[in-house]
Amino acid sequence: MNTLLRDELSPRLDCEKVLEDRAERICDDLQHQGYSIQPSCLPADILLALQDQVMTLGDSEFVRAGIGRNAQHHTNDFVRSDKVCWMTGETAPGAAWLEWCESLRVAINRRLFMGLFSFESHYAWYPAGAYYKRHYDAFRGRTNRVLSVVGYLNSEWATDDGGELVLYKDASDRDGLKVTPLAGTLVVFLSENFPHEVLPARRDRFSIAGWYRVNSSIGDVLDPPR
Repeated sequence: MNTLLRDELSPRLDCEKVLEDRAERICDDLQHQGYSIQPSCLPADILLALQDQVMTLGDSEFVRAGIGRNAQHHTNDFVRSDKVCWMTGETAPGAAWLEWCESLRVAINRRLFMGLFSFESHYAWYPAGAYYKRHYDAFRGRTNRVLSVVGYLNSEWATDDGGELVLYKDASDRDGLKVTPLAGTLVVFLSENFPHEVLPARRDRFSIAGWYRVNSSIGDVLDPPR
């Protein structure tokens, strides 16, 4: 391999190696405990691009988050009070994030044979005091969301800023595992298995959430519909 070609390929190969290493740790955690918490996981360039973009989005580009899908979708301030902006991949930061998540999907399928088929994602904005009470991302047997992914975008997040994700091991768990929403941390967990909540924060809290789905299309009905 000539020197010029090697120099061009080196950054890409380094990124691929880092992703493979992270995927290996995530898959090992998923296999043994069903969830994975990976600090400083998001690539620095993607993290910075997402941070820059989310801070420039106007209030009008966020909508009140709801619960349920399709005809059952509705807002409920008792359950959650955050706002979301769906990712379409039409901007460079969004495209980079979705491409990275696609590479992670391939890596997870290669190791765990989960059959992950598609991915949907949005920015989540929790204004000071906003919350999302204890819930599941999917219900057993629905075969919709299979694997949940959350990436955090706030730098210099202090412990007393609040806003932790609390991940419960099962329906009977009352203590849970608290995750500080510090920039670059990635949390991955089985959507059907872990109830979780977001505690109120004392300042604006930004994250990016996504869900891997399996293909449960039947006949002429496509899944997912988004």
